Amino acid sequence: MKISVSSILLLMFFLLAPLSTADNWPHWRGPNHDGVSAEKGLPVEWSEEKNVAWKLPLPGGSSATPVVWGGKIFLMAQDEKQISLLCVSTAGKLLWTSKVIDSRGKAKGEKTFASPSPSTDGKRVFTMTGSGEVVAFDFDGREAWRFNAQERYGKFRYGFGYHTTPLLYLDRLYLQLIHSGGAWVVAIDTANGKETWKVERPSDGVAECEHSYTSPCLWRDGKQARLITHGNDYAVGHRLTDGKEMWRVGELNPKARYNRTLRFVSSPVATPGLIVIPSAKGRGVVGLKPSATGLILPGNKGEQWRLTRGTPDVVSPLIYGKEVYLNRENGSITCLDAATGEQHYSERAHAQTYRASPVAADGKIYVTARDGTVSVLKAGPKFEVLSKNKIADQLTASPTLANGRIYLRGFKALYAIGKK
Repeated sequence: MKISVSSILLLMFFLLAPLSTADNWPHWRGPNHDGVSAEKGLPVEWSEEKNVAWKLPLPGGSSATPVVWGGKIFLMAQDEKQISLLCVSTAGKLLWTSKVIDSRGKAKGEKTFASPSPSTDGKRVFTMTGSGEVVAFDFDGREAWRFNAQERYGKFRYGFGYHTTPLLYLDRLYLQLIHSGGAWVVAIDTANGKETWKVERPSDGVAECEHSYTSPCLWRDGKQARLITHGNDYAVGHRLTDGKEMWRVGELNPKARYNRTLRFVSSPVATPGLIVIPSAKGRGVVGLKPSATGLILPGNKGEQWRLTRGTPDVVSPLIYGKEVYLNRENGSITCLDAATGEQHYSERAHAQTYRASPVAADGKIYVTARDGTVSVLKAGPKFEVLSKNKIADQLTASPTLANGRIYLRGFKALYAIGKK
């Protein structure tokens, strides 16, 4: 594969650019793929009657996180007829609706084919559905290209359906397809939807462990970048140019006490100095050094630290400041020292079911419960709840932080939390 000089210069520009971009939220975990925003002065307190700039009823459900670019918000919805991409203005007006694919029925809570979040590069919006339909739209809702991942790469074999969000970076869309029918990592050219490269992702995992519901993660430090895939007992770091495996973290499902049902749902998160890799069902968490190479087993010099228990099962970790936050499904929040893995606290802000991943901005951590309650915590090694805020909806999509507002995608409506 030949790489043009212009592509190399573009890559250098993005790698050397500042890691924080205010205002826009182009991916499900924000501008840096880590759940952190540079926004200041976001609301700390709200309710149905307080600090709601607007509330827009939606035609169907989804657990996909909305993305924001400029004055436009893009989000997914599944009704009885179709799965759609919606474009809403930041003033709360529905601008257009574009069909992604015919629906298999109305979304029922978390059971939806509209779980993968959209992403945008400021020119196009990229979507994927649980049936494998990958579609690119321009900002006016016109289709640019499409293909079906099952038709191109083989039928999906998941126990609970496909819910992985592709990762958008520069001019590539990266798909992670890890299931009982195969294990592939694919790079797609965002200009035309054609395959740039495809690599097989081998594993010795078996049974339900073969099913990964995680989303790929990006690590970058200003000099280089890696794609991180997670599932089938391992986390793997790939070279972006061709998908070559650079490192692999093992013993996330220890061979001595192997669990054949340990499917991964919680996705890794990365900052320039640390990669945090969860597992499943209360087992371990690894703090990985980005300089790691080869097979990483317990005690390897590529580890910053490793815990044998305490992982979130569904919710993805957060790295913010000098701390790592693990938000478990029962509302338990564990704060670790990012350098050592030592626990600062493990407390529960609000006892409920959690599906959305935490986000952070301006010294605050926002954790989102399914019952519509968002707890705001003060960032740092001491547990302090600043507020608990409830709306009359259910929340499984992660919050979006952009333009001085918090956007919450409920099953029934989209909320803009902030000044009118």
